[in-house]
Amino acid sequence: MTASQTHRTAEEIGRTPAGPRELPPLGDQRTATPPEHVDTEIGNGLRVLAVRKPGSPMAELRMAIPFAGDDPMHTATAEVLADTIATGTRRRDRVAMDTDLALIGGDLGVAVDPEHLSVSASALASGLPTLLDVLADILTEATYADHEVEREAARLVERLAVARTQPRVIAREALQRQRYGDHPFTREVPRPEDVEQVTPDMVRALHPAAVLPRGSVLVLVGDIDPQSAVADVERALDGWRSDDVARELPELPDLAGGDLVLVPRAGAVQSQIRLSAQSLPRTAERYPAVQLANLTFGGYFSSRLVENIREDKGYTYGAHSGFEFTRGKGTVQVDADTASDVTAAALLETRYELGRLGLVPPTDSEVDTVRQYATGTLLIGSASQAGMANQLIGLAAVGLDLEWLLGHPERLAAVTTEQVAEVALEIFAPSRFTGVVVGDADVLGPQLEALGGVRVADPES
Repeated sequence: MTASQTHRTAEEIGRTPAGPRELPPLGDQRTATPPEHVDTEIGNGLRVLAVRKPGSPMAELRMAIPFAGDDPMHTATAEVLADTIATGTRRRDRVAMDTDLALIGGDLGVAVDPEHLSVSASALASGLPTLLDVLADILTEATYADHEVEREAARLVERLAVARTQPRVIAREALQRQRYGDHPFTREVPRPEDVEQVTPDMVRALHPAAVLPRGSVLVLVGDIDPQSAVADVERALDGWRSDDVARELPELPDLAGGDLVLVPRAGAVQSQIRLSAQSLPRTAERYPAVQLANLTFGGYFSSRLVENIREDKGYTYGAHSGFEFTRGKGTVQVDADTASDVTAAALLETRYELGRLGLVPPTDSEVDTVRQYATGTLLIGSASQAGMANQLIGLAAVGLDLEWLLGHPERLAAVTTEQVAEVALEIFAPSRFTGVVVGDADVLGPQLEALGGVRVADPES
């Protein structure tokens, strides 16, 4: 090392005069000790999962309320409701609510999608009773003042007008239509013209009909006593009651493989490739093997797909595959954005890697690598209070619990290379996938037609 050098490179560190430096073996995976927790249903029908996780004097709260609806205006009305539910109640206006949260180091946000109305909040653990009081206030006493609804709806219209021009939003909507037709799950982004028709009375009517405790889940993680926290929740939310059950999304049909659809976007210099196939739910016995197969294919940076179309050929800055879960169902998605002139080539290589995953299955080394990655990211993700709360609300929404989360590293450790190869051949077969390509049809049409398995979308669809 010369005097001008201030550090060694990774390559220099990783080698010795005798060759590459040998990596030490990994230690055995230790069984996680379940933290103190309570998982119960309180008197109003709400499921409450409270977990003690000290280390920070905070408490994280997550709530998921099933929020499906068939009305054509449901999506627009639900978006306005989510934007205005915390703007004032009979006891607190917006300023008073923000002040009460600030005094306990807290914040609270509300979002909605076709499945759930979601609440995400945090505060000092000592301020949990105040946080729960604010939550109870918006659940039972939200007023949806005319001026608040009108102002937030106007802002939403502006945001939607921009969002619906974005290639990723266009591609997602096209994929949803291709997968599920007119199923309510496809109504993720409302149309601006629908939002313009939403009135305060419509929002006020939707709240008591849809913001319901039965079937909903609340997760608390932090420096709390779980038993006391559940009691605090029951006291705070005792007035939030209904005999009705929060409305679950209708079950999604299983996906069938088939042609991709080319969605024209005139003049686009970049294309969006979106593929999807039916997979397995998290509750399935073979899910850990499917998870490792997905990581091998495209689920992390050193996956086969990324190595091929990003590192080797430079077709895309990023490619990825991952899962989407609804209750009782699971699908796998493959995403890549490419320049128009290499879109067909990128699609060809993506199909090639899907086929190769089954026909040239993952090796022991590949499986060991992705197993370590999956276990490590799971443990890192649940290491913080917020991370554990996020993981648990996602699991609880599909009927799982803390025991499933803590037991998953052992399930991953038990998967064999042969099991990964078996599900790779079954789940990732190219013929099982459908999807869309969004881009300039004049440029892409002849190339994709030559490639085969792609049809141009009906302009009226």
